[in-house]
Formats: sequence, C-alpha cells, structure tokens
Amino acid sequence: MRRLNLDQLHTFSEVVDAGSFSAAAARLDLSQPAVSLQVRQLEQRLNVRLIERVGKRLKPTSAGLTLLEHARRIDGAVEDAMQALTSHASDVAGEVAIGTGATACIHLLPPILRAMRKRHPMLDIRVSTGNTDDVVAAVTENRLDIGLVTLPAAGRSLHITPVLRDEFVAIAPAGDRGWAAEVTPQRLAAAPMVAFASGSSTRLLIDEWFLQAGLRVRPVMALGSIEAIKEMVAAGLGYSIVPRMSVGAAHYRRGLRISTLTPELSRTLAIVVRQDKPLAPGLRKVMSALEALNNAA
Repeated sequence: MRRLNLDQLHTFSEVVDAGSFSAAAARLDLSQPAVSLQVRQLEQRLNVRLIERVGKRLKPTSAGLTLLEHARRIDGAVEDAMQALTSHASDVAGEVAIGTGATACIHLLPPILRAMRKRHPMLDIRVSTGNTDDVVAAVTENRLDIGLVTLPAAGRSLHITPVLRDEFVAIAPAGDRGWAAEVTPQRLAAAPMVAFASGSSTRLLIDEWFLQAGLRVRPVMALGSIEAIKEMVAAGLGYSIVPRMSVGAAHYRRGLRISTLTPELSRTLAIVVRQDKPLAPGLRKVMSALEALNNAA
C-alpha cells in the first residue's frame, strides 16, 4: 500500500469535524470540488468508504472512524514536528561542529562559547582540536562545519577568512633575571629551546623566523601541548616561543617571564568553511562571533 497523503488525511478530518464539504472548504480556504476530490482520492487509495451522508450531515463510516482516530494522532505529530522545525528556522538551534587548535580552544574560545550558550541555549556547539591540516581536511570532508586554523591553509572547495593576528612572545622561567625584555633570534639560539612538535604550523612559523636570521635551532624538547611547554619552561628546562594569547591571563603566565621578539613574529588565525556549506542560523551566529575577533583584536 502506498503511503498516506497528509493533505488528504487532514482534509478528511476537517470534513468530519465540519460536517460538510462546503464548511470544510471554507476552513481550508479551498474550493468544494477540491475538498471532495481529496476525500475521494483518499478513499480510492485505502479502498474503503470513509464518509456517508446521514440526513443533511456527513458522518464517518466505521472505517472512517478508525482512520479518524489515527488521523488526529498523525495531525498532532505533524504539528509537533512543525513546531520543532520552527525553532530552527526562527531561533538559533541545532548543532555546529567547530575544529581548532588546542591554543585557541583553551585561550580564545571559552568566552565566545559562554556568550553563545547564554544567548542561544538551544544551540549545541561541539569543539574538537587538531592541527591545521587535520581541521582543514575535516571541514573539506564535511565532518566539521567550520574551522578556526592558523594560516597558511588551502583548499579549492573552501572559503578562508582571516580574522585575528596573534603576536608571538618568548617565555623564560620567572627566576631568570638575566632574561631581557626584548630578545632576538641570536639571543634565543644560544639557549635551550622547548619547542612545539615538529610539523605543526606554529613550529614551521618559528623555524622560518630563525631561518630568516640565518639560524637553525635544535630544541632540547618538542611537545605537542602548549600547556606542557609552559610547565617545562617554568621548571627551568629552557625557553620557548608561544602565541601571546596563551599567556594573556595572569594565571596562564604564572612562573614565566615574557619578552617581545625582535624582529616581530605573528600568526594569522582564519575561519575555514566549505564554499557550498548551507549557512543555517546557528552556523551564521558562530561565524559572526568568530569574525568579531577581528574587531576585538
């Protein structure tokens, strides 16, 4: 048996409730022939008679009464579904999956996510971390809705929007009184370095900074976690170069001495999203919040 037509089912219910085709037509803003046709088509589809005339009023047959019981439940379920979808269309709801680096996840996203949750409690934002290549691949394959990554990033199917410039700083143990407020590649190359893991976009930028000065550094440690790097430096095991956002708050720079770099070194964070990605209201709100980082910087 073919599936029921919801319009025909609703029209049948209205005819029974109204007691006539003409009254149902007025309720539905349809012509009487259109209403009669829908009921007739439903009867043909089910191969039973659903309505009979008793005097001047229409009444459901036994089969009609059975169908009416189901029709009202179906009508209620359809109404519930429409109400649920209305919240997606008129409000901000649903799920948005973001991918970003660990540093941005720890030091940049929390206040943004807190504000989004307060304004849009029905919006479920999921965050996962990875390096730029992993996040770009996940966005390209539509496993993530949006990425916030360190440039350079590339993808023919992606729209890439730079949103934030983040300066790098050098960090040393707080007790190292001989550490200058401003340091050069030559000064740093002579000290033990605790570096980011090889192959990360941040490590590549830092290596290039040294190469521009004709220097190559050989780190004493290479770690994948910026928080682990800071702990090693605070313990006196070397120095490092980290994004300024990672030491912006006082509790994140405890045990550390911060120095600016000469020449300056910075990275750019960018939004990546598929060019053909449907921009649901929730995704638009997340994109707007991330784009606002440009104005807040």
